[in-house]
Amino acid sequence: MKKSVLITGGAGFLGSHLCNLLIKKGYFVICVDSLITGSIGNIQRLLKGKDFRFIKHDVTKYIKVKGEIHYVLHFASPASPMDYLKYPIKTLKVGSLGTHNALGLAKAKKAVFLLASTSEVYGDPLINPQPEDYWGNVNCVGPRGVYDESKRFAEAITLAYYRTHKIDTKIARIFNTYGPFMRKEDGRAIPNFINQALMDKPITVYGAGGQTRSFCFISDMIGGIYKLLRSRVNSPVNIGNPDEISVLKVAHIIKKLTESKSKIVFEELPVNDPQVRRPDITFAKSKLKWQPKVPLKKGLLKTIQWFKNTSVI
Repeated sequence: MKKSVLITGGAGFLGSHLCNLLIKKGYFVICVDSLITGSIGNIQRLLKGKDFRFIKHDVTKYIKVKGEIHYVLHFASPASPMDYLKYPIKTLKVGSLGTHNALGLAKAKKAVFLLASTSEVYGDPLINPQPEDYWGNVNCVGPRGVYDESKRFAEAITLAYYRTHKIDTKIARIFNTYGPFMRKEDGRAIPNFINQALMDKPITVYGAGGQTRSFCFISDMIGGIYKLLRSRVNSPVNIGNPDEISVLKVAHIIKKLTESKSKIVFEELPVNDPQVRRPDITFAKSKLKWQPKVPLKKGLLKTIQWFKNTSVI
């Protein structure tokens, strides 16, 4: 029998790629999504497959699924600042109630549980790069706190279930990821820059653009998540690309790759926007035998081509 995987947020950017990967790996995939930020377009190619099932459901409410489930992957949550600033209470609820419900399902089914956490648990870090044992520098009452704290709570309850109920839990601390199937209006740097550049509109950089990020291509990211899922590691693991680059430099690279006539303009930096973001992936290299392979320019070219060719928003 095929093993079954349930993915909350499975119609989102990361979730839809994981659905596709796991089907290719021979799993039966159940995708659960409320479609607040996810899109049926992301999973359209999977809907007619015999190894895929879609359930429209808000995971902040009780999750009931018949039959065996071997893995529960909790990816439901707004992930873009634009989204969690628009849906602050829903973001908090999906990180708390949603995680509790997903863990309850994993407990009932005796399934392995994987939490999609985030580098945002480190806040605006005071050390760079950020290792897993860094506790972070987070403003819990700032506008970004609804996302940061929902994920910090999600990590805490996940490990509480691991320690109390002996559930096999995994925590992926996901750093900036990009690639095909990102929404055009996602609001994050790379999709913003690409769409502005393709339309020859001003490319908007926040602040002076000196803040740094580390961008991981989607195929590398889901490869790391899959290795974590199959591992014996229960503590949080950073998954991301350690190659650090300024936001302004990324804007210039995208402008050049798209041969755009856009001008780069500067806008006010959002409140509590992290000045640095770079994963220390020593642990992932050692325990998962994983590290990213796709260089930024190669990944950007693939992403730009997808945005040129797709009508999916």
